[in-house]
Amino acid sequence: MSDLLFSVENNIARITLNRPERLNAFSVEMIDLWIKALEEVRDSEEIRVLIISGNGRGFCSGGDLKSMENGLGFIHSDGTEDLTSTALARKNAIWKKVQRVPLILQEIDQPVIAILHGFAIGAGFDMSLACDIRIAAESTRISESYLKAGLVPGDGGAYFLPKLIGVDKALELLWTGNVLTAQEAKELGLVTHVVEDDQLDQFVNQYVEKLANGPQTAIRLTKRAVYQGQEMNLRSALDMISSSLGIVTELEDYHEGIKAVIEKRKPNFR
Repeated sequence: MSDLLFSVENNIARITLNRPERLNAFSVEMIDLWIKALEEVRDSEEIRVLIISGNGRGFCSGGDLKSMENGLGFIHSDGTEDLTSTALARKNAIWKKVQRVPLILQEIDQPVIAILHGFAIGAGFDMSLACDIRIAAESTRISESYLKAGLVPGDGGAYFLPKLIGVDKALELLWTGNVLTAQEAKELGLVTHVVEDDQLDQFVNQYVEKLANGPQTAIRLTKRAVYQGQEMNLRSALDMISSSLGIVTELEDYHEGIKAVIEKRKPNFR
């Protein structure tokens, strides 16, 4: 069975990590399929929301080191290390494979929701940091575990963590590998919502349905303004958002929204 499942139904795309016997640890096949699915979402005008989740007992335990190194050519088929591999070759392989996932996630204008349960560890958790919203089951456990394997956070953790929780807390998590409960992660600002395990599916469905039924152009332009605004000065950010206002006020969704406010009813966006 495929290491990653991808489906689209009612304008909602779902990417499901599908190596439950390995707690959904990355394989090269999974990464290749992940990149392909993300590119399809990015380029689609029909997909309105993307949900990323994992099968089995956890969201993702990070990279399957043996599988990844073997698939990237760093280990021979007999399990011995390929001593001809160079630092540059390893860098380029990571850049062309694993690191494409957070890069493409940042190119997607639709809302991207990560659903965490069980374990979200190391690179597995860092991939969720590249998403817009993280919804976690109450029993979820989260950890940055790179240093336990003598590694550095190569999947975006060193970039996303300080932006979300500050430099000191980011370094502490990365240096210690402390395991957080879902509630502790929420209090730090790493998780958006914590939901009781048996309520997770219902909560996610209601949350996503609201986004899928909203004014799509306004949602996408708002996301773009928030992310790009972090890299701009105030004048540039206001200039960009005024251009977006000019665009959305020409659309049918705007006229329907204004009419619904006046008539005191729920808007019916396209």
